[in-house]
Amino acid sequence: MTRVLYLIACAAGPTQHIDDGVRAAQADGWDVCLILTPSAASWWEQRMQELVELTGHPVRSRYKLPWEDDQLPKADVILVAPMSCTTLNKWGAGISDTVAIGIPSEAVHMGVPVAAMPYFNQAQGAQPAVARSIAALREQGVYVLDGPDGYESHPPKQGSPKAYPWHNAVAAVRRLAGAT
Repeated sequence: MTRVLYLIACAAGPTQHIDDGVRAAQADGWDVCLILTPSAASWWEQRMQELVELTGHPVRSRYKLPWEDDQLPKADVILVAPMSCTTLNKWGAGISDTVAIGIPSEAVHMGVPVAAMPYFNQAQGAQPAVARSIAALREQGVYVLDGPDGYESHPPKQGSPKAYPWHNAVAAVRRLAGAT
């Protein structure tokens, strides 16, 4: 039986290449369900069908309406990657104004393993709210992959979205899933 990974992507550079992240997780044996922030979904608007075909599932970017059934299978593990500075700080403050934040913020308190790997520059990372938000997520049990084993922030205007280390994220998800 294939395990289900919810891959949640924000409007951060590597989301231009989210198909690479999906393929990396699929190569590791995951059934990937993709959830995008509304801004990230706008990046893929013209090519959304490609992501639907790649995952075999609808791509969500909004909360479902009360009368709508959930079309995604239950997640075994969740990966928020790439996680923008905005999403990090909103999530750390408990603001669940998008389905991309609401799902992992609830799931971590329901026993679903959750990992998050950021992508933002060093100037953004220097904001005091960033350290507080990372600490708040870790206190809740979120495995935040920042630093050498995840993503190390880059100097402003020098990021390489195509070089995002999906292998680090997928390896972390595998470890988390093995721990459950």
